[in-house]
Amino acid sequence: MASTIQVRVDDDLKMRSDALFKDLGTDTTTAIRIFLTQSLAANGFPFEIKRANPYEALSEQEILDRLKKSREHAAQGMYKEAAEVSRDLRQKYDI
Repeated sequence: MASTIQVRVDDDLKMRSDALFKDLGTDTTTAIRIFLTQSLAANGFPFEIKRANPYEALSEQEILDRLKKSREHAAQGMYKEAAEVSRDLRQKYDI
């Protein structure tokens, strides 16, 4: 026997989620099933839940210092293209 779960979401959230999951080769219903299955496997949320933004505690100067360091690293070629990061994550998590 199968159970039904109904969830009300904003129309825009539903539309964007449908488009995302379609692009990933699945649908929203399957994505929800995957989430529930992974939650059981992880015995909790299958991703990290944070209560606060870690950057809120930084002063403006600390943010500027981090930005400067990031720019210096980029100038030295110490960065990854977004496509490479995405590919690495897909391989690491088999998605």
